Amino acid sequence: MAIRVLVAKPGLDGHDRGAKIVARALRDAGMEVVYTGLHQTPEQIVEAALQEDVQCVGLSIHSGAHMTLFPRVVDLLRERGADDVVVFGGGIVPKEDIAALKEQGVAQIFTPGARTTEIVDWVREHVSPRE
Repeated sequence: MAIRVLVAKPGLDGHDRGAKIVARALRDAGMEVVYTGLHQTPEQIVEAALQEDVQCVGLSIHSGAHMTLFPRVVDLLRERGADDVVVFGGGIVPKEDIAALKEQGVAQIFTPGARTTEIVDWVREHVSPRE
């Protein structure tokens, strides 16, 4: 079975080109990808992740709200019993925030300039498809 990934844009950020590029790269690598679109709340993202039975959630943000929105998605997944869903993020995230996000359960952060092959390889290495 293929790895199922949800790609989401939390918050008020209106720039989604990078998220669409990552979604396409994951799809082209043989993964099943669900893209939720812009302006999603953490609650909407988690609900979609559960409904779509994904193994992984990729969050993209440029608005600066990553320290609030990324951990909120992780917390909601845990509250809903989906703590096996791997959460990674990307976008404009200052280096000094990356360690704190990882401590709060975000598995990886990809900053601007990350190659799509790097993201695809990371997902393949850290996410297992469900049987």
